[in-house]
Amino acid sequence: MFDRLDQIEARYAELNAQLSSPEIVNDSANYQKTAKAQGELTPIVEKYQEYKKLKKGIVDSRAMMAAETDPEMVAMATEELQELEARLTVVEEEMKLLLLPKDPNDEKNVILEIRAGTGGDEATLFAAEIFRMYTRFAETHRWKVEVLSSSDSSVGGLKEVIAIIEGKGVYSQMKYESGVHRVQRVPDTETQGRVHTSAVTVAVLPEAEDVDVKIEAKDIRIDTFCSSGPGGQSVNTTYSAVRITHLPTMTVVSCQDEKSQIKNREKGMRVLRSRLYELEQAKQQEALAKERRSQVGTGDRSEKIRTYNFPQNRVTDHRIGLTVHQLDQVMEGKLQPFVDGLVSHFQAEKLKAEMTNA
Repeated sequence: MFDRLDQIEARYAELNAQLSSPEIVNDSANYQKTAKAQGELTPIVEKYQEYKKLKKGIVDSRAMMAAETDPEMVAMATEELQELEARLTVVEEEMKLLLLPKDPNDEKNVILEIRAGTGGDEATLFAAEIFRMYTRFAETHRWKVEVLSSSDSSVGGLKEVIAIIEGKGVYSQMKYESGVHRVQRVPDTETQGRVHTSAVTVAVLPEAEDVDVKIEAKDIRIDTFCSSGPGGQSVNTTYSAVRITHLPTMTVVSCQDEKSQIKNREKGMRVLRSRLYELEQAKQQEALAKERRSQVGTGDRSEKIRTYNFPQNRVTDHRIGLTVHQLDQVMEGKLQPFVDGLVSHFQAEKLKAEMTNA
C-alpha cells in the first residue's frame, strides 16, 4: 500500500510542477485536464501526509518518554502518544478507502426511472411523492432535474416518470436508490382505516455518453405518433411524439413531453443510451464470481430496499438496518442520512472484498 502511496505522492508533485509550466498554463484544455488529475489525487496525498506527520509525532513522543525523568512530562507525552496512535488508526482506514478503485460512473448525470408497482392507484400516488422527494433532494445539491417522459394516473399520481438529473457527483450520491420502495399507510380511498401496502420501483442509471455506447443507425427504428395527455393545442394534431426501438435488444423508449419531434428524439436517445449502457454493465457484472458480487453488492432494483411507514412516521432501509422516525422530513428530500449510510456500508464491503482478494 505504501509503495503505491509514494507513487501517487510523486505523481502529485509532478502534476503540481506542470500546473506552473507556461506550456500548460497557456493551453486551456491541457491545463483543465492536468488540474482535474491533480484534484483527484489531492485527498489521498493530504491524507498520506497527515499519516506521515502522525508517525513522526509518535516517534518523537516515544523518544521524549524514554529521555524524560520528570513524571509530569512523561504523563503528558504518554497522553499525546495515545491520542496520536488513535488518530493514526483512523487515518490508516481512511487511506485504504481513498485507495479503493473509483466507480467510473460516479461523476455522471443520472437517468431516474420511477414506476408504480403493486397497489393500483395508491402506488401511482406514492410514485409521484417519491419523484417529488428526489426532486427536493436534487434541489439541496443544486442539481438540475428535467422530465424526459411521464404518464399520469386518473387520480393525479404517476404511472411512470423518467427524468434526467444533472450536476456534480449525482450518480455517486444516488446509485444505491435503485430497488423496490414500499409504502405502508391508509389510502384516501380506504373507508375502514386499514393500512395498505403498495410499492414503486426506482431505477437510477448513469447517463451514457456517445463514447460509452455506440448505436448504429441501422440498429434503431424510429416511429412517430400524436402526443396524448396535457400539452395544449398540438396534442393529437401533430406527430411530435417519438418511439425508438433498438432492434438488437428490442429496447423501446417513448418520449412525448416536448412539442418538437426533434427534441423528443434527442431525449429518447439519451434514455436509450443509458439503458443499453446498463445492459452492458449487467453483462459484465454477471461475469464476476458470485461470492464477489455478494461482497460488494449489486444494487439490484428488484430487491425491496426501503419501507416508508406513514402511521409510525418511520423510514427503514433494509440493506443497512437504518431506521429514521422522521418520514415527513425524508419525503421533503432529507435523504442524506440514508445516502451517507449506504455509501459507507458499500465502501466497507468493497474494502473487505479487496482485502480478501489481496
